[in-house]
Formats: sequence, structure tokens, C-alpha cells
Amino acid sequence: MALSQILVHLGVLLLLPPLLLGVIQRTKSRFAGRRGPSLVQPYRDLAKLARKELALSATTTGVFALAPVLAVVTAVMAGLVVPLGPFDAPISFAGDFVLFAYLLALGRFFTAAAALDTGSPFEGMGAAREVGFAWLTEPALFFAFFALARLSGSLQLEDMLRAPEGELWRDSTVALALVAAGVLIVLLAECARIPVDDPATHLELTMIHEVMVLDHSGPLFGLVEYGAAVKLLVLDVLLMHILVPAATVRGWLGLGFFVLGVLAVAVLIGVVESTMARLRLLRVPALLVAAVLSCGFALLLLGR
Repeated sequence: MALSQILVHLGVLLLLPPLLLGVIQRTKSRFAGRRGPSLVQPYRDLAKLARKELALSATTTGVFALAPVLAVVTAVMAGLVVPLGPFDAPISFAGDFVLFAYLLALGRFFTAAAALDTGSPFEGMGAAREVGFAWLTEPALFFAFFALARLSGSLQLEDMLRAPEGELWRDSTVALALVAAGVLIVLLAECARIPVDDPATHLELTMIHEVMVLDHSGPLFGLVEYGAAVKLLVLDVLLMHILVPAATVRGWLGLGFFVLGVLAVAVLIGVVESTMARLRLLRVPALLVAAVLSCGFALLLLGR
């Protein structure tokens, strides 16, 4: 892989995530009949948090300060495993889809550990909900990977995500649509979006992700927000590869079209959040089970 492509991959991975948040906010504002904030407002918010003073509780340990950094690092490393449009992934080997899944899991683990480190009952409740729902999102993600591996005949994530290109999408439309539906639900759950969670809520009893980071402030809270945005981009890219043949347009033009597609998925998330209400917590497992069954049925269809 050329050095220029690696640098572009890193640049998109590091610079694009806040724009996705801006697109989602603008879409929701338009549905509400408002003009909404600027598309670059998330960049300004992160810069403002970076300039604020850091406040640390005397009861916390180094885990609390280290967790936001590791959440960003794991999300970026997961982003290096997925190809970006027509360009290859910087990190690629047989079985790398397992690394991808557990890099995301590692970031979740440290975020939950930081919440428990505060000793706050509210943050502990949020951590319990986060890991409680994760045991359903991970099987859905692995079923999706197994379906793509069956379709591509490879255990390399890049080959798996290239499988829908060409005639395979036409021949396996139903299976790939089921995989895409399951991955979309995983994205909404992993990134704390409606209908699983509401990133704008201020009610501790109904929060999941946001309640885990109540004690973070200043630069640490900025890292938490940025890490969540990078994770959103990574899963967005994963979904785009399943929905649209990414390499039908080659070169830099193909990369441009792919980035536009990633932004279109952000618009889709904004539409979902504008047209659906948040589910009751007891209903969330049913939605995640639906994601598992959707990807599982896709695997069965491809195994016939």
C-alpha cells in the first residue's frame, strides 16, 4: 500500500468523525423545523473542551484518566483494519475481523472500567447496561462477519468487505440486506444512538453511555466524545462496504464518492433519530436479538 494512501486513510479517519456528528445534528434540526448548528460545530466543541481546565476526583485512579485515551486509540486502530472505499486497509491479515471486534470491545471495557472507578452508583449503572447490551451486539457482528466470510471465501476482513462487489450483490441481495440491517442496529447500539440510547438526554436513570462519563471534564471529556465519533465513523464505513460496492469507481474519485456515501449514512442516522422514539430499556434486548437473528438468517441463506 502506497504511503500516500496510508496518510489519506489516517487523515480521513482522524478528521472526518466530528463532521458526521455535525451532519446528524443538522439533519435532526431540519426535521424539527430549525436551521440547526453549523456542520463544523462539533469541531468547535472539541476545541473548547481541549482548552478547559481538567477536574479529577480524589477517589479515582489512573484508570479514569487513561480510559479516554485508550478509547480513542482502540477506535483508530479498528479503523486501520477496514478498507476505505477503493483503497486497501493499512492492517490486513487472515482473521483480522476478530481483532476489529475486540478492539471495539477493549475500548468499551476501559470506558466501563473508568465509570466504575469513580464509585458513582449512576455511572456503575450505566456501565452495567453498556456491557449488558454488548453481549448481544457482538454475536450480531460476528454473524455478519461469518456471512461475509462465507460469501467471499476468505477470513480477511478486506476480502470479506469486497465480497458484495460485482455480481455477488445481485446474487445474494436478500442475505446482504439482512446483514446490512443487523449491522445498522449494531451501529446504533454501539454508538449510543436512538432508539437504543439518546446522546442528548440528561436523565441519569435512562442514560447508558452518557451516564458513564458524567465525571469526565475538559480534555478527558473531549477525548471521550472524539473516541465515540471515531467509532461511529468506523462502523459507518463497515456498513457502507456492505450496502454499496465500494471499488466500482477506482482511485481518488472512488474515495470521494465513498466519503459522500459515509456522510449519507450519517443523514440516515439523523432520519432514524428524528422519526423514532427511544425504546424502553426492557425493549432494547429485543431489538438486539433481532440484529442477531437478521445476521444469523443471512448466514443460513448463504450456506444453502
